[in-house]
Formats: sequence, structure tokens, C-alpha cells
Amino acid sequence: MASRKFFVGGNWKCNGTGEDVKKIVTVLNEAEVPSEDVVEVVVSPPFVFLQQVKGLLRPDFSVAAQNCWVRKGGAFTGEISAEMLVNLQVPWVILGHSERRALLEKLSDWTNVVLAYEPVWAIGTGKVATPAQAQEVHDGLRKWLQSNVSPAVAESTRIIYGGSVNGGNCKVLAAQPDVDGFLVGGASLKPEFVDIIKSATVKSSSA
Repeated sequence: MASRKFFVGGNWKCNGTGEDVKKIVTVLNEAEVPSEDVVEVVVSPPFVFLQQVKGLLRPDFSVAAQNCWVRKGGAFTGEISAEMLVNLQVPWVILGHSERRALLEKLSDWTNVVLAYEPVWAIGTGKVATPAQAQEVHDGLRKWLQSNVSPAVAESTRIIYGGSVNGGNCKVLAAQPDVDGFLVGGASLKPEFVDIIKSATVKSSSA
């Protein structure tokens, strides 16, 4: 089985002020977490704070934009182009989130793609899938990739779970063979995000 590095993304959504950002980043910078060989950590602040977070955040964590315009720049007021994000050296972007659902262009290169699954009934409800439910869907997604893209892509692509992940349920979810990490909403604004990052050790200890 291919070794898929655990991935934990924190989606801050439309939250925070400059002072809030400093506090959240300070908690992350001071946290003792597994090395970047074990877990990849990416936080996604609102666009107006991307530069601030990028400048303050520890070097082993990355930043992501919360969305981007899928075409080239132009007269699209309020949109952010991929070219702009590249210029800011922002390496990740969340695309096709349930709050911004849209048809995206067909992918030709899956190298840097991470898929996130969130049950519709878990969005903003505080409800979380059971470990068995999450594993069943992730396994189904991996089989879809195998049939529709390639076995190699199916084996290497990280499929992460989103939907009310918190410090209390992250370890049992992380133990599932096809759960390769998390996309965390509200809990990513709290100190318990550190506990979610640490759940990567469940994978490394069973490898």
C-alpha cells in the first residue's frame, strides 16, 4: 500500500480579525505536533489575512486560499485568480466547497490534489459520521478513482474527511484505512485543532 501522508486542513471560513489571527497563529506556532514527515498542515484564512498568516506562521505549516476564480483574470469584480495566488506564493486552494459548489474543469494532473468528503447532513449541524460511515464513503471514492482515473491515482490521492471533526472524535476517524486526514471547520479556530493534528500519530503508529 502506498504511503499517503496525513493531511490536516483548517478552514477558517469568514471568521476573525487581525488580532484573532495573531492569537490563532501563536497557538499553532507554539504547538508540539508530529513532524512534517508524518502530517501536512494547511490553514485557510480569509483572503484578506493570507499575507499576514503567511508571514507569521511556522515554516512547516502552509496556507491555502478559500477559493479562486477558475479562469484567467479579467473583469470579474471580487474574484481572485489562481495567478494572483501563485504570485503571493500561496500553494493551496479550496475548490468546489459545498458553500461554493460549481462544476470545475476536468483534472488532467492529480499530483497535488486532495479530495475532501463531507456528508450533506453534517454541514453546520455538529453531527459527525461514524468511523464506519466515513470509511465506507472514502473506500467508494477510492474505487471510483480506480475505475475512472487510474489505479495509481486511486492509491496515491489523499481523501480527507470534513464534517464536525473535533478533538474528541478525530482519533477514531483517523484510524480508518481510507481516511487520510481532515478538513476542519470551526475547530480549526480553537486550540483543539492541535489535538486534531496530533491524531496523525494514529496512522504513523499503525504503519
